[in-house]
Amino acid sequence: MRFLHSADWHLGRVYHGVSLLDDQAHVLQQFVRIAADTRPDAILLAGDIYDRSVPPAEAVRLLDLVLSELVLELKIPVVMIAGNHDGPDRLAFGAGLLQRAGLTVRGPVEPDAPPLVLRDAHGEVEIHALPYAEPALVRSVCGDDAIADHHAALAAQTTAVRAARVAGRRTVVVAHAFVLGGTESESERPLSVGGSGAVGAEVFDGFDYVALGHLHRPQAVGGTGTEAWRSARIQYSGSLLKYSFAEADHAKSVNLVELDAAGGCRVERIPLVPRRDLRILEGELAALIAAAGTDAARDDYVLARLADRGALLDAMGKLRSAYPNALAIERPALTGDGPGRAPADHRRTRLQDLFASFHQETTGLALEPAAQAALDRIVDRLEQEARAQ
Repeated sequence: MRFLHSADWHLGRVYHGVSLLDDQAHVLQQFVRIAADTRPDAILLAGDIYDRSVPPAEAVRLLDLVLSELVLELKIPVVMIAGNHDGPDRLAFGAGLLQRAGLTVRGPVEPDAPPLVLRDAHGEVEIHALPYAEPALVRSVCGDDAIADHHAALAAQTTAVRAARVAGRRTVVVAHAFVLGGTESESERPLSVGGSGAVGAEVFDGFDYVALGHLHRPQAVGGTGTEAWRSARIQYSGSLLKYSFAEADHAKSVNLVELDAAGGCRVERIPLVPRRDLRILEGELAALIAAAGTDAARDDYVLARLADRGALLDAMGKLRSAYPNALAIERPALTGDGPGRAPADHRRTRLQDLFASFHQETTGLALEPAAQAALDRIVDRLEQEARAQ
């Protein structure tokens, strides 16, 4: 049986004030062509379909167009789950009706959600869709007060899957989580505030293929050798596009998965080519502008790390005369490295870490453990309220 596995589309993403919707539409056209060429038995979309819980109308229309092509025109079943960026109830609107057409959507956590069952020449395959959920929500749904963190929450869901699975069927799980052993990127929103959002790979023991979302670099968990990743059963497909300059060296792709009669898998990464790449240029401003004349990709999104030490007048304006889609400039030679300095992408710095650095610089004292714990609780509540809105 064959699957196409993708995740982390983040439709509606805005980066450095620029909407990436046209870039996302460009790559999704490729995704549809890949589906038409490979004719998988199902498509697995492992969360963070949208970039925020209330997506812009244009992002909703783009998703509607893509899913209509996949499900209605190509007649390929699609299984889609909510990630931590998605509004689960909004994503799952009309799920009952959509499932009749071939689109299985899991937004909120459901304790007894049935799997999608497909059949090939070797028998039946169960596909279990486990949407992202805060531990408190899983605790409430499962009625288990012992669920205190993300590991316990996902373990409770996978335990329920094992109890319900039919003996002899191969089993595929679609989930959205940070599994220990994976490599993070700057553009991923942390899953937990004031605690660990990580889960151990052992929660997926016994499943034949695990289609994961959340981490933006394509990677396998437990298959790190030159070729070992191809047969690893726990896989991240990675994001649709590069969503931060920290991903400039990533190669984006979609996973084509072959599941054999015994449940063994073989994974091929099919590359996705963006309309505009995300690149980092280094050197003096004059040299970068001069080199642009022979740069065939000067329409790319660019971060320029300038080596100039002197004053520069209208550096961004001059850079954009050569690279019209330049997004940012850094001047490492003029940047300090004090304890309060945030990393290049401030979204990867937790709010409580910023506050603790500010407190340290202004008072000369580190936060005491009790104060740190109180701060964690406050930020955790604010994060939950923001997600709910």
